[in-house]
Amino acid sequence: MIQLATFLFISGAEIAFVLFIVIMVFGADKLPEIARGLGKGMRTLKDATNDIKHEITKTADSHGIDTSITKDVKDELNKVKDELKDFTGSVKRDL
Repeated sequence: MIQLATFLFISGAEIAFVLFIVIMVFGADKLPEIARGLGKGMRTLKDATNDIKHEITKTADSHGIDTSITKDVKDELNKVKDELKDFTGSVKRDL
């Protein structure tokens, strides 16, 4: 059985078709500019998200709210993830 990696449940042919349509609509010379704009937009969104997280954490600390519970939850999730990897590693087979 051959397993193909899919990105968001989209096959390679569908991705190629979408790229073909994008090239037909915008033209090959505009693609780098569009990609650059998308990259800048994603970076701006990530920076804004990090700023909001920082402000929430700073405000919680200044009001004496305990934020260490999130660290405890992350530690527990990582522990469960590692145990699951150990279990599935012994069950998994290469074909």
